[in-house]
Amino acid sequence: MSELKLKSSIRVKKYKSYKGTQGKIACNVLERNFKAEKPFQKWATDITEFRVKEKKLYLSPIIDLFNQEVISYELTDRPHFKGVMDMLETALKKIDKPTELVLHSDQGWHYQMLKYQKVLKQNGIIQSMSRKGNCLDNAVVENFFGTLKSELFYQKHYVSTEELKEDIHNYIEYFNKERIKLNLNGMSPIEYRAHYNKSITKFVQLFGASSVFINSKILYGFYTGQLFQAALSFFKKRSHRI
Repeated sequence: MSELKLKSSIRVKKYKSYKGTQGKIACNVLERNFKAEKPFQKWATDITEFRVKEKKLYLSPIIDLFNQEVISYELTDRPHFKGVMDMLETALKKIDKPTELVLHSDQGWHYQMLKYQKVLKQNGIIQSMSRKGNCLDNAVVENFFGTLKSELFYQKHYVSTEELKEDIHNYIEYFNKERIKLNLNGMSPIEYRAHYNKSITKFVQLFGASSVFINSKILYGFYTGQLFQAALSFFKKRSHRI
């Protein structure tokens, strides 16, 4: 491989934040249902580790399952609790008080802490946790980590964590704004969300629908091109209320 100048992109052993039961373990509310019908309906989070010579760097993001957008993230030299709380506080500033928003994670000790769970409860967020030792329960975040490492970290020889940190900042901006995905109809995460918001505006213009009559399933049907079914569902819902 060295003669051909090839470099392996095999994913190395992942960082494990599970340290046993440190607090309350939440139920697996998500249950691998990674499909979200609107933004800010389902979030997922985790922590991954990077090693650069004798130093380490930890990335803790929150990803929206609607469009796989990185909503917020923190980069720290240790997997400490403050980094997780800073990430959460940054994400919460981007939305109004959520309704039935689910935030999924593994059973890492950070997510078992009373302070973390209290902030979720105060903001109306439903906590969800993977089953012990089952990374597939948080597959979207795991896939993001794998993609980031394959496309960035394993392709360059880093000499410092500061260099890597800068590249991760740039990669996440690229991932959100430019990197297209087939399951997002060939759009980037931010483009997909903007297109969804535009569809909501169009729906209201067409049907004169007050937000009180609109639910996520109706809008999702309209957004995905199922106009007739969306309109029929809307008028059925409205007639029942009247």
